[in-house]
Amino acid sequence: MRVTLCRDPREFQALGPQWSALHRRCRTATPFQSHAWLHSWWRSYGTGGRLRLLLVRRGDTLVGAAPLMLVHRPLPVLVPLGGQISDFFDVLLDDDCADEVAAALVRGLDRLARTCVVDLREVRPGGAAERVHRLWPGPRRRMDDSVCLELPVAPLPELMERLPSRNARRFRAKLRKIESLGIEERAVPAQEVPHAVDNLLRLHGMQWRGRGVTPEHLRPRFAEHLVRATRQMVRDGDAVLTEYRMDGRVVAADVTLMSAELAGGYLYGADPQLRARKVDITTMLLRHDARQATESGRRVLSLLRGTEPYKQHWRPETVTNQRLLLAGRGAGPLLALYVAAVEGRRRAGETLHRQLPALRRLRARLNSLRADGAGR
Repeated sequence: MRVTLCRDPREFQALGPQWSALHRRCRTATPFQSHAWLHSWWRSYGTGGRLRLLLVRRGDTLVGAAPLMLVHRPLPVLVPLGGQISDFFDVLLDDDCADEVAAALVRGLDRLARTCVVDLREVRPGGAAERVHRLWPGPRRRMDDSVCLELPVAPLPELMERLPSRNARRFRAKLRKIESLGIEERAVPAQEVPHAVDNLLRLHGMQWRGRGVTPEHLRPRFAEHLVRATRQMVRDGDAVLTEYRMDGRVVAADVTLMSAELAGGYLYGADPQLRARKVDITTMLLRHDARQATESGRRVLSLLRGTEPYKQHWRPETVTNQRLLLAGRGAGPLLALYVAAVEGRRRAGETLHRQLPALRRLRARLNSLRADGAGR
């Protein structure tokens, strides 16, 4: 096993075929560890001089990878590529020699992390990074991270069997409504992805207008990343971009990302007129994603991060991502300081979340007073 460090974005780009082959040999990998996703993310969000890819080879074959970058917060910290727009992080280990590769990654990471903390966020339970965490020779911590919801892969009629009979009847009525409107599905080929992503993001902005859209989803760098990554992933069979048409017009679109075992609906957009016509958009998308995951042999249908009420209707299983923290053998105090800062930010966030309803009421009151003043 030979461990090397890649800091050159051009070398990262050239790794595409080897990285993709490794990604397919790692059963725990998620779509967010594909080369198409990570390299595109680096082009849109990366900072020059910060790339840190740990690579493990056996002979000429790439058998392991840890996609990281160096940041200062203000302490030096190694963090995953993919940032906040990626729902999961993991390292890649070839299934045929996973234990040996994990040990090699630990040796390389131990050298790399002598003067910094390694903060591996959003590791899905059972992920390959857990092997690295178990083998780590220095100080380490494990914390809870984001909550995700998952369903077993099955056609929608079988998923409805999880529901109380009253709820199942209601969803069957929603499906009949979709069918009565003649809404058609179309998988977008790779060459049409740029135009289709533009449509998706336009519809996404329309559906969330006035309801707190995620600002990043409206920025040009996100659009550029999504076009690049989705186009390549559609070519590779790792993504499906679907358009929903009614009366010959695109009224909704969504991107489903896939890896060996997992499929997840990443982003969708829908024309508000669908809701005006009583179309349950979540049911429409879930029917498609469930069928796609079943036909492609995936095991898990992930609703990704977040516990929004519309996801809870389907009685999904709750899965909590892990935050795995590592430090060099002499950097225990550094890790303790970093953990204290993380806990402080978490408590501040929880306090703000509790106060949000009052802040929203105050903002509404202020807007009302301004309107009254303008009227006078």
